[in-house]
Amino acid sequence: MAEMKDQCVHLDDVLEQLGAFGRYQLVTMCMLALVYSTNSMYNVNYVFAVEDVQYRCKIPTCEGSSDTTFSVPWLGNSSEYQESVKQCYHYIPGRNCREFNNSDVVQCNEWVYEVPNSFMAEFNLACEDWKQALVGTVHSFGNMLGLLLQGQISDRFGRKTAAVFAGTMGAVLGLTKSFATSFWWYIALEGLEAAIGDALSPMFMLSIEIVEKKRAVLFQMILLNCYTGGLIVMPFIAWAVPYWRNFLRVIYAPTLLILSYSFFLDESIRWLFSKGRRREAIKLIEKVAVRNQVKLDKTMLNKLEYIDEETRSELKEKKLLLKTFRSKVMLQRFLICMVWWFTITLINYGMMISSVFIDGNKYINFALLMLMDIPANIFYWLALAKYKRKLPLLTSFIVGGIFCVCKPFVPKGFAWIGLTLYMAFEMLATFSYNIVYMYTSELFPTYTRNSMHSICSAVGRIGSLVAPQTPLMIAYWSGLPTLLFGVTSLLSGALTLWIPETAKTELPNTVHEAENIGKTLLNESNEENEMTKLSR
Repeated sequence: MAEMKDQCVHLDDVLEQLGAFGRYQLVTMCMLALVYSTNSMYNVNYVFAVEDVQYRCKIPTCEGSSDTTFSVPWLGNSSEYQESVKQCYHYIPGRNCREFNNSDVVQCNEWVYEVPNSFMAEFNLACEDWKQALVGTVHSFGNMLGLLLQGQISDRFGRKTAAVFAGTMGAVLGLTKSFATSFWWYIALEGLEAAIGDALSPMFMLSIEIVEKKRAVLFQMILLNCYTGGLIVMPFIAWAVPYWRNFLRVIYAPTLLILSYSFFLDESIRWLFSKGRRREAIKLIEKVAVRNQVKLDKTMLNKLEYIDEETRSELKEKKLLLKTFRSKVMLQRFLICMVWWFTITLINYGMMISSVFIDGNKYINFALLMLMDIPANIFYWLALAKYKRKLPLLTSFIVGGIFCVCKPFVPKGFAWIGLTLYMAFEMLATFSYNIVYMYTSELFPTYTRNSMHSICSAVGRIGSLVAPQTPLMIAYWSGLPTLLFGVTSLLSGALTLWIPETAKTELPNTVHEAENIGKTLLNESNEENEMTKLSR
């Protein structure tokens, strides 16, 4: 057995020969790009679909000849009528749910909306701002539960199966949501879509397992820009298609194509090997080689047969996830990853939601803020190529946290400084998000990788549950949301010190290999130092 292990060829060696950007990988990347670009829209489309519109109490003396006109016409000359009209104009929509007329308080029973066919108007949500925030919170809660389910499906039945199922269901439920006839029916579909219709997690795993590890960051950077592209395009779609039902139909319809992935998308080679399905994995490797016009040495493929005893025993066990949690090292990493995920989801979703409240055109503001993600994605690739994983993540959390903590205390006369800090923090927040997504996947073994990644992401999604509520904190102090973002970012930066570097290690297949990530790098460093001393 020891001799077999010595002769063993690592999968990364074969993947390196297959190439990272051959014809096969490029076709697969195009299929993944559709999921990335549309998934970004699905996570935050409620920002525009459930937009905040102006409204006021419907008062017969103010309406004139039209019940639907928001701007009240000046139709009378009497002092009493003019006074009632002034009260209509002075009424701040959505901020005071009682109308004053001749010193008497009248409870509003009907409302006039600035946009009659808006989400708020159709479901009559005047004076119920909490219901708007509830849509985002329910989506995040559904997404949190769904990640737990998706991780299990992906690790047990395969990345492809999980992705095709989730992508198809997301399209169907999203389109169904556009036909909702009541607010609570819409809420139920929103949560269900988020729970079983998010294909990004299994697609991400497929994307990092399809190429050798040293090329995975570049491969992922390209897909992340597709994700960002979806966020940049979405506000312009909402601008061009303002009616919320049509807007939803336009963004959800394209993902019906994911059902066809059943015929065109292949399973992860790493996952097939982790499940002992060697014959299928070898056939897939040969298929990739033919597509990329690469000649492989068959003796090399034969040496890929070796699976160590731990992996063999794990394949027979039903409680792989429990075994992972029994490791103190894995448990410590899991807890830290949860804090990471809480921080990045709170900050990223909180900032996206807050962007539509900035003065100016909300569509352009949102697009400009998301545009900052492109340099963040490129910087992510360059930084990880040179500085590995740990140092860039630590730096981005700490520097971003300092920027965010400082922003509320910038003098009002220097608003441009505050805006600059906000934009810089958005770029660093995206940078951190990208690293955490990659870093988490490299800390756990293959047979529970998607499950552990999904659990960390799911529990951390408490941050995205809180994010839709952060605009409400402005009522207490305008700087409170950004201060919260900054403090959590600094905490995550401090915890990063306890996580090992993973850049130059292969993706671990077992708990034992995962536990030895930091130790392996330390031993290799000591050996290099010893060799340097001897050479002198």
